[in-house]
Amino acid sequence: MNLERVVFGFVIILALAFTFAFVMGDIDNPSHHNVWLLTIAILINLIATGLKLGDRSQVGALLLASSLVVDVLLITARVIWVIDENQTAIGPSPESMTNIVSLAGGALLAGIVTVVIVVSDTLISRR
Repeated sequence: MNLERVVFGFVIILALAFTFAFVMGDIDNPSHHNVWLLTIAILINLIATGLKLGDRSQVGALLLASSLVVDVLLITARVIWVIDENQTAIGPSPESMTNIVSLAGGALLAGIVTVVIVVSDTLISRR
């Protein structure tokens, strides 16, 4: 078993799990979405992006591209949260929360694409 592949798989699946955990709940209810889950999802996705930087294969390029999409969407969602949090005392409005969760949902979809690419590459690779 290759420890590097185990760590890589662990990090991308963990990133997907945290993104999924953030997205779950009513889309417009801020109390159903924890800002710390979003922040941790961003950090783990940035680590996953860093792990993908050294691969120069075609699959590596697709993985890096999908990871960058996840990063951009989650960071944009967090920026919207910060801006909304500073404008009101109660936090993001239901309209802003809908935007935040929708962006995180897009990141979730890109994360699923990443996992599918990794699994399919693993299945077709030969020893």
